[in-house]
Amino acid sequence: MDKILRVNLNDLTTRVEEVPSEWAGLGGRALTSTIVAKEVPPTCHALGPNNKLVFAPGLLSGTASSNSGRLSAGAKSPLTGGIKESNVGGTAAQMFARLRIHALIIEGMPKGDGWYSLRINKEGVSIQEETGLLGLGNFAVIDALQSLLGKKTGVIVIGPVGEMRLSSANISVKDPSGKIRSHGRGGLGAVMGSKRIKFISIDDEGAPGIQIADPEKFKAASRVFTKALMDHPVSGQGLPTYGTNVLVNILHEAGGLPTRNFTYGQFDGHEQICGETMHDTIVARGGKPRHGCHAGCVIQCSQVYNDKDGQYLTSGFEYETIWGLGANCLIKELDDIAQADSVMDDLGIDSIETAVAFGVAMEAGLLPWGDGKEVVRILRDEIGKGTALGRVIGSGAGAVGRTYGVTRVPVVKNQAIPAYDPRSVKGIGITYCTSPMGADHTAGYTIATNILNVGGQVDPLKKDGQIELSRNLQIATAAIDSTGMCIFIAFPALDIPECLPALIDMINARFGASLTGDDVVNLGKTILKTERAFNLAAGLTAADDRLPEFFKSDPVAPHQAVWDFTNEEIDAFWDF
Repeated sequence: MDKILRVNLNDLTTRVEEVPSEWAGLGGRALTSTIVAKEVPPTCHALGPNNKLVFAPGLLSGTASSNSGRLSAGAKSPLTGGIKESNVGGTAAQMFARLRIHALIIEGMPKGDGWYSLRINKEGVSIQEETGLLGLGNFAVIDALQSLLGKKTGVIVIGPVGEMRLSSANISVKDPSGKIRSHGRGGLGAVMGSKRIKFISIDDEGAPGIQIADPEKFKAASRVFTKALMDHPVSGQGLPTYGTNVLVNILHEAGGLPTRNFTYGQFDGHEQICGETMHDTIVARGGKPRHGCHAGCVIQCSQVYNDKDGQYLTSGFEYETIWGLGANCLIKELDDIAQADSVMDDLGIDSIETAVAFGVAMEAGLLPWGDGKEVVRILRDEIGKGTALGRVIGSGAGAVGRTYGVTRVPVVKNQAIPAYDPRSVKGIGITYCTSPMGADHTAGYTIATNILNVGGQVDPLKKDGQIELSRNLQIATAAIDSTGMCIFIAFPALDIPECLPALIDMINARFGASLTGDDVVNLGKTILKTERAFNLAAGLTAADDRLPEFFKSDPVAPHQAVWDFTNEEIDAFWDF
């Protein structure tokens, strides 16, 4: 029987609850957003006692299906002031599912100044005081817990930035090789820090495991689904070979690679930081060009990046991070960006928000453009040590802009805009504006159709069809985020007719259900409307669904494109 684990930090108690019937068919994002919308007062302080932090595996997490290892976390965001869901790979989701944990709900706030850890096993969850690991980075905490509890132990942890409750803080999750995967965006690490929980350990020894209602049907659907993932040129070839960083040259050619704090759309150093260069560097230094962030991943778009001496430097070296410190901050040394990525993983800070914050800081004159070594120093000596400057940059791009009077601040709902210029790729601009999560490329990845011609083609420089494209992808993404699947399954789902029916067949076989494609679409719509309603109740309005004004006034080369959607056109997104 699935269960809800509830931790009340007001009185340091825990309990195991039955899953309410209205939550039984939900997983991942659908479940975290439903619980947050029901139990968190929308106007509460995100770092106060009335916010709650919810973890939930997806519907297919823990099964043998390819790419089904995602864990969702949800809360009110201290960065946006609205609802937040973030999902991650690693080992935690599959362990939760094997332990039949439908959700973990952390509520309240401890009295006094003490810190705690949570220990999860087949008996439930317990609370323990924590002193020895406070102040340590994520790498040291994971090493210590693996030594103490065993290498198979699952770990969910916050670094020093989460302890400081800075609004760019991540929650980090151990992957099968002991490396870091991140619940990024929105400051959920600060919420965990406000609860004074340093880490959660998971022991699934003796777990009851997953029950499949129809094993043969599940196996058959899983084979079709895996074949679709491997047959698609993006998920089967491009991502496994070059990782997400394959996009640097592609976006440069499209004029949509934001450069020098979104001043230009192309970067003259793109060849030095691109996926092809990264791949060749990894191979030459004895790293791994392919690496999975969770068991069962067949795409393996992660990698292990070594330094010039062949020593491990970082893993999960993503396009958005490389763009943010590379083109956006004019840093041309890939090793400097990799070093910064490693430090950000250790500190537990969002690499997109922080990279964009550095771009705004460079615009303010706080450090020179292109100075990667000074970025690493500020990360270690300022952000890591909680100095005044470090706390400003660690609070995100919006905080840097407000503190230093910068007008070119690329944020929506105070969350930094990621690695695609919305003037040159207009569909992603609609996603940035309308996603309940704030600016978030993964919420409705129109790059697939605008740039990669996946699922058809919609001209990225024209307004025609962009609202419908973003809406359809946001609805589909909300549903995918509820399954425990990696978002990259969207590529074959858009192009290969057998892929999406196979996914639905796996869900039906897992639970003995009879869902249809319309049911999945309706689930996505319900999630978006639930999240939107929370944000409106929290005080956000249609005026928050807007890009900063410089996108309208400043054309971006090489196309001299501007953001030209009216407010009424943007608001029409919600007409469904």
